[in-house]
Amino acid sequence: MSEAAHSEKNVLGGTLLACSYAPLTGYYRDGCCATRAKSGVAHLVCVKVTEPFLQFSRERGNDLITPRPELRFRGLKPGDRWCLHVLRFVEALEADMAPQVILASTHANVLRFVPLEALKRCALDLQ
Repeated sequence: MSEAAHSEKNVLGGTLLACSYAPLTGYYRDGCCATRAKSGVAHLVCVKVTEPFLQFSRERGNDLITPRPELRFRGLKPGDRWCLHVLRFVEALEADMAPQVILASTHANVLRFVPLEALKRCALDLQ
């Protein structure tokens, strides 16, 4: 994990933890849903994807299943953890299709878009 990620906070106020190294995720493909203090980085929700969510996302024009080697993306399978774009998460939440969230690995900036209580209802690491 990058040094910058160590200083970033998760939605619980703690240090942002890595989301996944296999598949390698994050906007910077460093395993972490970090911003590195850059504006516009929005792949900040660490989720564990399910087949229904992957199909939902594909139907909405965001195909997370098909491999894209040019983007260093092998395609996701149910059970994979992934740094999801916050607006895709909001869309899935509103459609009752949200995947489980790993709060310790979800960036604090997500709280600008999603209340903590809504994230906790989807939390994998509170169960």
